[in-house]
Amino acid sequence: MFPIKDTIPSREFPCATWAIIVVNAVVFFIELSLPKELLTKVFYNFGVVPARYSHPEWAQFFGLSFDNYWPFLTNMFLHGGWMHFISNMWTLYLFGDNVEDRLGHFRFLMFYLLSGIAASITHYIFNIHSTVPALGASGAIAGVMGAYFIMFPHSRVITFIPILFIPYFIEIPAFVYLWVWFVTQLFSGTFSLLSPEAGGGIAWWAHIGGFVAGILMLPLFKKRRSSYRAFFSDEVYSDFI
Repeated sequence: MFPIKDTIPSREFPCATWAIIVVNAVVFFIELSLPKELLTKVFYNFGVVPARYSHPEWAQFFGLSFDNYWPFLTNMFLHGGWMHFISNMWTLYLFGDNVEDRLGHFRFLMFYLLSGIAASITHYIFNIHSTVPALGASGAIAGVMGAYFIMFPHSRVITFIPILFIPYFIEIPAFVYLWVWFVTQLFSGTFSLLSPEAGGGIAWWAHIGGFVAGILMLPLFKKRRSSYRAFFSDEVYSDFI
């Protein structure tokens, strides 16, 4: 399943969401300009490598400082390839605008960053001996998806589903779409603990941690309903929002 569009209009221009996308794009194009050896060093220095903190002797041997915790923040601005980058930014674009409407621009930015940090910590806890750098915005975006899950359950997500090479576009309730996504992450994350080599290089527990953190933090960041801008007459309105 690939999400194409949701059915909830934005009340305001999502400047924080676009600022995050632009920063990620700038960093990604810088990555593309780096030679492979230097890029690997960037990933190890600015991505989350759990063994860096659980095995400080290993970290020192490879020239990594075990008391540097900036990677729990910086890793969410790094991506491992075009598909990784595009899929993350598209998902943020799709769900971020409505969540930003409800939180406000600055609160949304703080919410996004804290969701990403929570995702990084969760990944560390469940992969404490891993020497592979975890990177990408998906944990922070999972937090945005968790907030969307709570605030817009009756929205619909227009989803692309290829069946026998035939493209189908169907509307799925956001509650169902996001619940299925979360259960998939939970199942895959649990399976990766039983068989680490089957994890496929995906930080499942970062997704799980980000999603749960987004739900738990939402009451601290959500604006009062009375502060929402009313929809204009030419905007689509839903009784559910």
